[in-house]
Amino acid sequence: MNHADNEGVKITVRSAIIVFVISLTYLLLSYVLVGYKPDQLVLVFIFNSLFFISSITRKFIIGFSIFIVYWIIFDYMKAFPNYNYNSVHISDLYNLEKQIFGIHLNGTLLTPNEYWRLNGTTFLSVMGGIFYLCWIPVPLGFAAWLFFKNKRQFLYFSLTFVLVNLIGFVIYYLYPAAPPWYVSYHGFVFHAATPGNSAGLAKFDQFFHAAIFKSLYAKGSNVFAAMPSLHSSYPVIVLYYGIKNRLGWVNIFFGIVMLGIWFTAIYASHHYILDVLAGIICAITGIFSFNLLCQNKSFQKLISAFESVI
Repeated sequence: MNHADNEGVKITVRSAIIVFVISLTYLLLSYVLVGYKPDQLVLVFIFNSLFFISSITRKFIIGFSIFIVYWIIFDYMKAFPNYNYNSVHISDLYNLEKQIFGIHLNGTLLTPNEYWRLNGTTFLSVMGGIFYLCWIPVPLGFAAWLFFKNKRQFLYFSLTFVLVNLIGFVIYYLYPAAPPWYVSYHGFVFHAATPGNSAGLAKFDQFFHAAIFKSLYAKGSNVFAAMPSLHSSYPVIVLYYGIKNRLGWVNIFFGIVMLGIWFTAIYASHHYILDVLAGIICAITGIFSFNLLCQNKSFQKLISAFESVI
């Protein structure tokens, strides 16, 4: 590593002004689109603190700005509900799930979600909650490890992550879909602006006398964004890059987390099996598309330019 790499992006009056303008623009735009939330100030504080503390933290937060952009886009989806652009799929998705994956119980045909709601256990609810809590920490933790281990792989992983999300967001608007728990609480009647619900994960909160999932789902951008399940996409990306980086036994952990998240998505009535399969296909499509993009010389130059900054 040369001296320039150690220095990273130097703080100048110009860079300080740019950071200030970006922060102020973000806060003002957020206020206009989704209203004020304490999370916005926390994000600005973290970004500014890491940018100005040291060269290492500055490079780190610039690298992770890829994930920050994703989070902001996801948050701003609240301002543009997908149900305003296309009809929400409720009964047709439910019936298709039952037709393909239905389970007969006491003479009644149930969706897998309905089956597990009747046959769930405390153990499965606790384990499911633990797996579902991994859906963001594991990808971010892996990204942090890659950042310090292999900057190029960090960029590949981060950009693939964002690309898969963008594909998922497009599908959300083309095919708005209600989650299984919506049918349980509201039937097949569409109610706009329905608040998020922790559904089966409420059992995890009850067991630990906490409101972890309740608070998380209260911040959801859109209830009618169940297809595809991006919860199911993320661990696929992590496992792919884990295998690509030859992490050995760590990949077994990634694989277990992946299967656990897939199962919990269905067990907790947050997604149909069809949603999970769509999420897996979404991840594979994003990975394949990004690999094709990496063959473009101009794109590789952009990657190299960003890599030199972090």
